[in-house]
Amino acid sequence: MNIEKIQTLGALKKSGWQSRSIKDELRANLIHKIQNHEPTFEGIHGYEHTVIPELERAILSRHNINLLGLRGQAKTRLARQMVNLLDEYIPVVAGSEINDDPLKPLSRYAKELINEKGDDTPIAWLHRSERFAEKLATPDVTVADIIGDVDPIKAANLKLSYADDRVIHFGMIPRANRCIFVINELPDLQARIQVALFNILQEGDIQIRGFKLRLDLDMQFVFTANPEDYTNRGSIVTPLKDRIGSQILTHYPEDIATARTITEQEAKIDGRQKEKIHVPDLAKDLLEQLSFSARDSEFIDEKSGVSARMSITAFENLLSTAERRALMNGEEGTTVRFGDLIGIVPSITGKVELVYEGEQEGSAEVAKTLIGDATKELFDQYFPKIEKLTKEEDQDPYEQLLAWFFEQSGFELEDGLHNKEYKEELDSITPLVDLVKKYQPDTPEEDRYFMMEFLLWGLVENRKLSKYRMTTGMRFNDLYGSYISGLS
Repeated sequence: MNIEKIQTLGALKKSGWQSRSIKDELRANLIHKIQNHEPTFEGIHGYEHTVIPELERAILSRHNINLLGLRGQAKTRLARQMVNLLDEYIPVVAGSEINDDPLKPLSRYAKELINEKGDDTPIAWLHRSERFAEKLATPDVTVADIIGDVDPIKAANLKLSYADDRVIHFGMIPRANRCIFVINELPDLQARIQVALFNILQEGDIQIRGFKLRLDLDMQFVFTANPEDYTNRGSIVTPLKDRIGSQILTHYPEDIATARTITEQEAKIDGRQKEKIHVPDLAKDLLEQLSFSARDSEFIDEKSGVSARMSITAFENLLSTAERRALMNGEEGTTVRFGDLIGIVPSITGKVELVYEGEQEGSAEVAKTLIGDATKELFDQYFPKIEKLTKEEDQDPYEQLLAWFFEQSGFELEDGLHNKEYKEELDSITPLVDLVKKYQPDTPEEDRYFMMEFLLWGLVENRKLSKYRMTTGMRFNDLYGSYISGLS
C-alpha cells in the first residue's frame, strides 16, 4: 500500500484498508512469522524452549500479559520486541490525541471532524516504532498520570465549563490507544491505581472527575513484576490479576554458554578494546560462573536475584582493567590476566543484595569470595581434582609445584608488569609450566599464562597454597610455610 497517496478518509476507503484490533494485528503477524519460520524475538537467548513459546501462545490467545521474574531477566526487552509484530504503519485521524482509527473513531474530536469533512478528513500514518508506551510504576503515580484529568487551562482557552468533556486532558493510557502499553514493576502501583485499570482492561470505560467516558480503547497491555515485590513492597490486587490473561515466568540463563552469548551481545565494548585486548575463553567462562556462584551464595539474598547485568558490566570492567594497564605501560595490546579480575569488584558490589552474614563480611570481601568460588567450581574441568583424603600410593600431581613454593620464600606477581616481565615471572615456575603443558596441552599460546594463573588460584581455593593481596599485586606462598612464618 502506497501510504503517501492515501492522505484522506476517502482515499483510505478506496484502498480497501480494513480496521482490526491490535491483538488481532499481533496475532496475524505472529502467525505469518511462525509459518515462515522467521524468528519472533531476536537477541533473546535461553528462552527458546521456555518463555518464548509461552509468550507466543499468549499473543495467539489475544491475552494481556504479565511477565513475572527477578531483575535482569529481559522482561522489558521482550515487551519492547512485541512492537516488531505490529503492522509497519496504521492510519489515524490527523490531530487526534488518542490515535483514532479513521473507520472507528472514538474521541469527540475525531467524530466531529469526520462529520464536518466526511471523505476529506485528513489522516496521518503512525509507524510501529511510535506505538509503544512504557510507564514505571512508582508509589507517586496518580490516576491523572495514567488515565487523565480536567485541564483548567484548556477550559479557559476554549471558554468551556468544567462540565464539558472537551476540557479533559487524557493521560498515558488513552494516548496509547492502538499501542502496546507496558507497566513495569506493577506491584509498586498503589492499589487504588490498580483498581482504575479494572474497567479499562475489561469494559473499556474510564471515569475522570465525574465524567464517565465510554472509550473502547484498543490496547495490548504488558505488565512486568518481580516476585520479591509481592512481600517487600506491594502486590497485584486479585481482581486485576484475574483480568490478565497469561502470567509468564522468566528465568536466568541455565548454562554458561548461553550466559556468555548474552554478555558478549550486550556488553558495550570500544573498537580499540576489541582490537587490542585478547580475552581468553576461560576468563569469559569465569565471569559467567561468578554469577551462577552468586545466585547460590549464602551471603546474597536469593529472592533479590543476581541480574545478568552483573556479568555484562564485569566484562566491561575486565577489559578496561587490562586496557588501563597496557596504556600505562605504553603497550599496543595485551591479554587479560587473572589478576585483572580484581578490577571487576566494583561491578559486583553494586549488583548484589547482601543478607546479614554478607553485610558482616563486607561487599568487597563477598565479591572476592565469589571470584574464588567461581575458580574452584571450574578448576576440576581443567586439572586433576584435589581430594581431601588420598591413599598413600597415590601420587599427588601437584607435588612438585607445591615443593617449589615450599622451597621459596614466596612468589609475587604485580598487577602492572609489562607483558614480557609478566610472562617471565610465570615461566620461572617450571613445575607450573609443566602442569599446564601436561593437562592442557591444547591451550593457545596467548591463553597459556592466564591458565597458569588460574592453576595457582585454584590451588589456593583448594587450600594447597595461600595468597595475600598486596597494594601492587598478589603474593603466593606455600600454605604451611606461610603459617609457620606467621607464627614466628
